[in-house]
Formats: sequence, structure tokens, C-alpha cells
Amino acid sequence: MDQPDRTEHPKQPQPLREEWPEVEKAEKLARGAALKWASGVFYRPENLEGLGQYRSRETQRNSSIQSRLKSTVQSYLEGVSAGLEQLRSAVQEVQSVCQELGAARWALLDCADRFQDLQQMRTLMAEHVQLASVVQVLPQLFSVHEVFSHTLQLLRGQHLLEAHVEIMMMEHLRDNILSQLHLRGLSSAQATVLSYFSGLQELNESLAKQLWGIVGSSLQLVQEDPVLFVTAVRIIEREEKIDDTLLLDATFLPPGRPKGWRQKFYHVLQETITGTHFHTTRMDAGLSRHLEALQRDIVSELRVVKDLMVQCVPAHYNILSVCTATYHQALASHLQDILREDLDKQALFHLLKWVLHVYHSSEMMGHPDLLPEVDVSSLGPLISPELVDQTERRYVASVLEWMPRTLNREFEEWFREKEPKTDHQGFFQSDLPTDVIEMLNSNIKVTSSITSSLQQKVYNMALEELEAFLGRSVEPLTPLPFLTDPYYVPYLLAWGLLQGKAHMLPGSRRAGAMGCCATLQMELLQEQHGAGHFMFFCASFQPLCVQLASRKWLSGSQLVNSMCEVIDKYAKDFSRVKKPVFTLLLTECEVLVANQYLRALMQKKMVCKSKEERGQFCDRLLQDATQLRELFCSLNLEAVFAVRELLCLKDTALLSLEVLGFITKYPDVSDEHISTLLDLRGDVSKEVRHMVLEMMAQHPQALPESYQPIFSTILVPAPELPFCLRKGKCA
Repeated sequence: MDQPDRTEHPKQPQPLREEWPEVEKAEKLARGAALKWASGVFYRPENLEGLGQYRSRETQRNSSIQSRLKSTVQSYLEGVSAGLEQLRSAVQEVQSVCQELGAARWALLDCADRFQDLQQMRTLMAEHVQLASVVQVLPQLFSVHEVFSHTLQLLRGQHLLEAHVEIMMMEHLRDNILSQLHLRGLSSAQATVLSYFSGLQELNESLAKQLWGIVGSSLQLVQEDPVLFVTAVRIIEREEKIDDTLLLDATFLPPGRPKGWRQKFYHVLQETITGTHFHTTRMDAGLSRHLEALQRDIVSELRVVKDLMVQCVPAHYNILSVCTATYHQALASHLQDILREDLDKQALFHLLKWVLHVYHSSEMMGHPDLLPEVDVSSLGPLISPELVDQTERRYVASVLEWMPRTLNREFEEWFREKEPKTDHQGFFQSDLPTDVIEMLNSNIKVTSSITSSLQQKVYNMALEELEAFLGRSVEPLTPLPFLTDPYYVPYLLAWGLLQGKAHMLPGSRRAGAMGCCATLQMELLQEQHGAGHFMFFCASFQPLCVQLASRKWLSGSQLVNSMCEVIDKYAKDFSRVKKPVFTLLLTECEVLVANQYLRALMQKKMVCKSKEERGQFCDRLLQDATQLRELFCSLNLEAVFAVRELLCLKDTALLSLEVLGFITKYPDVSDEHISTLLDLRGDVSKEVRHMVLEMMAQHPQALPESYQPIFSTILVPAPELPFCLRKGKCA
């Protein structure tokens, strides 16, 4: 049997499609697409003739593609070959560097001991440098005490710049040594150095003492010897620069730094200004002269600062603004101290005028020589508005302290059993009211030169004092003292200021009412509104008015006769005073009679039960009004007559029309007043009342400017509530 051939054949390389399956897939797709195209093109016999041409064209195309692929692959292969060559040379260079680094490492390990020797040499070199610097400053150290003595002599001779140069040199030497010791942490050595340079402290104190003395005399020196003042400023600026430099280097700050001499300059200058002028003990010659001296000195010194001192200091000192603010603040504090003292009215007047007028005027801070550089408007008021108000009140109280005593003495004389003085015409007279008004007017005119608020305070306090006096003067006018002191009211009339319970009307204190004696008198006369009321009350007039519109009044005329007798009695007393008080009293009596009469009607003391009684009521009203009008000759009782017409109307259906005319003539009448009058009639039904009130609601009335209120001052009593029993009907 033939044996099978076991000869091993060499392995064939795997086709490309086994390595890249995508190639096989792409080839299949390409073949399928080509077959589809060829079957479509050569499906017809007439197209088969061009098959040879197509085959040759495709052969050329494939050859072109293959050649381009070969060239592309060839270029990639050449690049890869070049890269591999570069990598090979780089590996060789890295290996060479590694060998050299290894050799250098071994060389460094061999030199480690030699480096330690170099460190010791470096330390010796640093010590040698320090020793050399110490040897260099040894001559200066040895001459320190000699320099101290020389510097002290320079200071005594006022060679300040040279002395300051040597002081700076010594400080620089000391600070360098201390800085080195500080870096090495040798604190014990620092104490030794400080003790060695202890004389510097004495020199600095001596220099500072002379500098502050110069600054304290700066206003005089800039006029006589400005060089000395400029020298002091230059030294201060040197020290400020040294302070700024050392503060920037925060590693070491020498002792005594920062000196802050510029701030000390401002402080000394301010203390000098304050101590020179603003002491209360300088007021021995009086406050007025003291303020005049302050005004003169401040203006003079600010001129010196503006014209001379500004040229001697750097611009950033703002010396003029600093001095202006210092004078302003010191003066404000000084004035507050003065106001704490017990000042008389003259001193308070001068102080207020000086603060509010003189200080800002062209005579002082607004002086032409100081403008426009000096401006105190931004510094605030010299004294606060509250303190101005308090001072004004103190002045007013001091000015008017005479008034209560004078009025009290006058009041005590009113109880004498002697008739007051009369003039040649027989009128009561008293000189005191005129004297008081003239003195008040004089004070008001004087205060007008200060402020309107002070003028108003004097005016108001004067009126308040007169109010208080008039209030006290009418307190004894109760019925018994009034009858037992027959000359009390004549004294009131002689004074010409008869006043009931004194009260201030809001519109009576007008700024335009201040300025002359006559105006103030008229103002006081306006405050006498209601004076006649109290007189008639004291004369038993009020009890008579209470009986009006009652059944007793309806039965006879004796009540009105009694009222006329009372009025006539006091009219005789009123005739003993001159106008305008006499006219005012008569007018008040007329107003009182009309008001009290209408007020009595509104009390609803009776209700007319029949037509005859209502007619009797109206007749009595007509008789009373006619009798009172004849007594006064000009008494305005039109309101009483109008009420009578309303009550006498026979046809109640016309009440709406009658009431409309009534409220048109008297627009201050209210629903309550009309309801009360309708109740007095006794014959008005609920329907008519409702119709009248509805008509009033539909025709509201406005008060004309010249209208004198009548009914608005008369209150209608509240209606009595019906009394109800439990579980029963109301009566």
C-alpha cells in the first residue's frame, strides 16, 4: 500500500480578506454592483459591440488607480523609514546622556566633603564682612558722646537744621546696629546699644521743645522772623518722611518711631489759639468788650495766616482751613462755657447779636480781606439752634422780669376804698397800661435787630403776662366780692383792659402786629372778646336769662324790665371809659343779650299747648325784642324777630318755605335748632318735621366770609331718653 505523503508543506500566507473581513465584504459589493451594471448595459445585443472598448477603458482605469496607490504607499513607507531612523538615533543619544549623568552623579558624590569645607568658608566670610562693618563704624561709635555734646550746643544756639542733621546721623547709626542685632535675635545686645545711645532721647526732647515753642509763636514769627518758622516746618517734614519710610518696611521699627510731629504741629497750633483767646477769665472788662476783642484778634490773625503763614508751609498742610476750623470750634466751645454762667439781659443781648449777625458779617468772618479763602458756612452753626432758642428764652425772661412785679403792685391798689383817678372829662384813667405797653414796644423794637423769633418770643411772653394778670384781676369777680368791693370794676375800667377768663385766640399772635404801641393795644383789645359776659354774670344777669322762655316769663313783663335795669346800671359805669373800650363793652353787651335770649329759647323750657298760647308766646317775644332794642338803640335782634315769624306761622304746610328763608339768612343754624323751634310750636306733625329736615338736607348752606356766627355758639340740650320698664312699652 502506498503510504500517504507526510511531507510538510510550508504554510501559505492567509489572504488579505482573512485579516480584514471588511475587504471581502467590499469586494462582494463591488462585484455585485459591477454585475448589475454590466447586465443592464449589455442586455441588448446592439450594446455588445462596445464591449471591447469598455474592457480597454476599464483596464486603463484600473492601471491608473493601481499606479496611484503604489505611489501613495511608497511615500508612506519612505516616511515610516525616516521616522524609524530618527527613533534609532534618539535612542542612541538617550543612552549616551544616561551614561554621562551616571558619571556626573559619581563625580558629585566624590565632591560632597569638599562642599562642607566651602560652607565653613562662607560662614567665615560673613563674619569677616560684619567685622569689617563694625571696624568701619568704630570711629563713629567712639565719637557719639562728642557728637551729642556738639549737637546740644547747636540746639542752645538755635542752629536747628545743623543739630537735626547730626541727630538724624546718630539715629541712623543706632538703627542700623539695632537692625543687625534684631536679625540675629541678640536682644541683650540691643539693650546695651540703647543705653549707649541714651543721649539721643534728651536731644530729641530738647529739639521738640524748641520746635513747639516756635510753632506756638508762629503767628508772631511769620511777621518778624519767618526763617525760624520755616526751619521748624522743614525739620517736621524730614521726620515725617523718615516715619513714612520706616512704616513701609515693617520688618523693624526703631524705638521712638513714628514720631508723628506733623500731627503734633497741628495740636500745638490749636492749643495755642485756644489758650490765647478763649478763656472765661478774660471777661473781666465785660462780655461786650470781650467779644469785640475776639472779633478784632481773630480777623487780624486770620489775615496773618492767609497772607504770610500759607507761604511758609507746604500746600498739603491746608493751614488756613485748619486755623479757620480751630477758631470756629474753639469759639463755639467758649460761647457754650459763657452761656453756662449767670448772664444779665444786656450780656445775653450782645451775645445773641454777635453770634447771629456780627460773626458772619463783613466785620468778621466775611471780611473782604479774608474772602473767598475763609468760608465758615461748611463748619456748621456757631451755637446750635436749640441753644439759640434757649438763650432767647433766657433773654426774654430777663427782659420781662419787671412786668409781674409791676402788675402785682397795681392789682393790690384795686381793693382800696377809693375811686380811681379821672381825667378832666371825668373818664377813669390809669397811666400804668400806657407805660407797660410803651416798655413792651420798646423791648420788641430792640429785639427786632436780632431775630424775628426773639421778637416773637418777647411779644408772646408779654401777652402771656398780661393774660395772667387779667386772669387774676377777674378772679375776685364772684358775686360777693364784686358787691363788697365797689371800686374794683372801676379800676378794671380805668385800666381799659377789662377781660373775662383770659384766653389767647390762635389768630391774635400775628408777626405783623409787632412794631408799635398802638398795634399792640389793638391786639390786646381783640383779646377782650367775651369781657361783657363776665360782668353781667357777676351782676346777676345770668339768673335772669335762665328764666326766659318759661311760663313765668310768659305771664308778665317784669323779667325783661329787671334785665334792662341791670344793663342800664353797668352802662353808666361803661360810660366812664373812653373809646374804643367803651364801644367794645357796649358791643359785647348787645351780643350777650341777643345770644342769651336765643340760648334761652333753645332750652325748650315750655311747649305751646294751644294756638292761643302760641300767639301769647309770639307777642311776648315781640315786646321783649322791642323793649331791648329801645334800650340799646341799635341792638341787632333780627334773629329773635325771625324766630318769632317762624313760631307765628299759622299754616304748617308753609314751614318748609319759611325754614328755607330762615337758614338762608342764618346759615349756621343746625337741624337741632330747627327741631327745637318746631317743638316750641307744639303743632308740627312728624310728617311735616320730616319734610322740613329733608329740605334742609337738600339745601346745605355755606357761611359767607363776612357772616357773624349766631347759632353756632348756642348748644341745644340733648333730648331726654324715654324711661322703659321691663317687658313693657316705652312711654
